Amino acid sequence: MIVEIKVPTPGESITEVELGKWLVEDGEIVDKDQEVAEIESDKATLTLTAPESGKVKFQVNEGDTVAVGAVACTIDTEAAGVISKPAEDPGREKVASVGKSEKQEEKKPQELTVENKEEKGQEEHRKIKVTAVAEKMMEENDLSVDDIVNGLRRITKKEVETVLSSRARPADVRPGGPSGLLREETRQKMSTLRRKLSERLVAVKGETAMLTTFNEVDMSRIMEIRAQYQAKFMERHGFKLGFMAFFTKAVATAMEFHPAINSMIDGDEIITPAYVDVGIAVQSPKGLMVPVIRNAESKSIPAIELEIKELAEKARNKKITVEELTGGTFTITNGGTFGSLLSTPIINPPQSAILGMHNIQDRPVAVSGKVEIRPMMYVALSYDHRLIDGKDSVSFLVRVKELLEKPERLLTGGKTAESMLLELE
Repeated sequence: MIVEIKVPTPGESITEVELGKWLVEDGEIVDKDQEVAEIESDKATLTLTAPESGKVKFQVNEGDTVAVGAVACTIDTEAAGVISKPAEDPGREKVASVGKSEKQEEKKPQELTVENKEEKGQEEHRKIKVTAVAEKMMEENDLSVDDIVNGLRRITKKEVETVLSSRARPADVRPGGPSGLLREETRQKMSTLRRKLSERLVAVKGETAMLTTFNEVDMSRIMEIRAQYQAKFMERHGFKLGFMAFFTKAVATAMEFHPAINSMIDGDEIITPAYVDVGIAVQSPKGLMVPVIRNAESKSIPAIELEIKELAEKARNKKITVEELTGGTFTITNGGTFGSLLSTPIINPPQSAILGMHNIQDRPVAVSGKVEIRPMMYVALSYDHRLIDGKDSVSFLVRVKELLEKPERLLTGGKTAESMLLELE
């Protein structure tokens, strides 16, 4: 039976996608639920999985633009049990063997030393796997595993073709030749996600009056809380307590005092949501993605931490949906993960502001007239000056700083116990 694998719809507004990469080879035997291809839209990279086991046949090529609902490939289920050669693993890959065929003639005494070396090399590469297509090419061109590459766990058609092409090249142009200089370069097509991201980033610069204000946060109290309660937190909730949940809750709380930060421009109108949907910038293999924590103002720190963890894993594993990436009234990005000390983050339109976190460093600061070493983080707020005034932007960032330095205030909506007692706020 022939089973069709059609391109699913990533979201309501998306009518076509790009076939980013095939994860299997044309004509290969695949297993049920095995990932066979990556499809890319302007928002996310998703995977196609095989609904049944069988022999896959491509209908489109890598890089082709495909309409939603079109057939990407077919699977012949009748070929599911066909294996080109017997192997210990009944799957589509078999363990590679180095040296001659098992049908070779009995070795002569003088050949024993060579044979022992071959058997040793075979044992070293026992875990390397070779696809059926690659194995056939290796046999046709009299190549062994050592000829392809040393240490790979899986050899495909691409690696075999690379070795053959390098053999065909003149010695004087090979890397490390007489000149000793590397002059190679690679080219690859820009993904749909990367193209869309670049277009939006350039548009922000030209369509907004972007300005950035800075401050610094003493992270001592949050680090004390994490050190003191991390073990109990993990025992109770099953995952670690990070910094991002504190920042998410802090910005959501600060929005109550500075709603303009949560606003956006629509034509000649200003939209100010009563909710706070915080986008968390996540670096994925295919580029930057921003999954959204919805109604962050009404969620606890453990609930926010869990949602961040789940969405980040989905983004990195290409399982995230367009709905989980859509919307957002504010964004947080953490350049400190990569060691950034200070930066000016770019607004994520149509939002009007974005908060940038950075690396935590021990620095000398003045505390009550004395110099102390504290773990400090620079924070940056980029905002659209057409909508947000300097007073609002600076006051918002100061409020976030206060909430992070005294996270107990997150329990009282950002207010101090004294101000609540005296009804000052």
